[in-house]
Amino acid sequence: MSKVISLSDVISALEAASDESASYLDPETGEIVYVTEDERVMAEEDCWEEAPGWQREIMPKIRAALEGDRWLELPGSFEIHEWSIMERFSQTQKIERIRSELLNAIHGAGAFRAFRTAIRRLGLEQSWYQFRGDALADIARSWLDENHLQYT
Repeated sequence: MSKVISLSDVISALEAASDESASYLDPETGEIVYVTEDERVMAEEDCWEEAPGWQREIMPKIRAALEGDRWLELPGSFEIHEWSIMERFSQTQKIERIRSELLNAIHGAGAFRAFRTAIRRLGLEQSWYQFRGDALADIARSWLDENHLQYT
């Protein structure tokens, strides 16, 4: 039996996605557990006795998420593909100069930093964060639908 899942909790987990961590959802409780690469190694090697108390407390949930069938892994940074979201945002800009500047910013080394600098300079931070939030919400809803989970 699954619980009605909080869409905002799933979106928050997607916002926290990185190459060094993963998030897992327990569909029965709606709980989300974040697992860093270090925590994954500790759980797999069963060597978490030296970990801080708070980490030892969460380790049983981490192990359940990694080893059990019940927990579902949320989309990670690879599935979210933030670069693609930045490109789509850039393409939506109506003023050619701005669109061009943003598209140039996302190519080459340091693309994420260059993009953040450009949106700040152009006064587009609010628009960008709204666009990104909407994109993450779409990803979250699609994932929840694919996993046949109800959400609010």
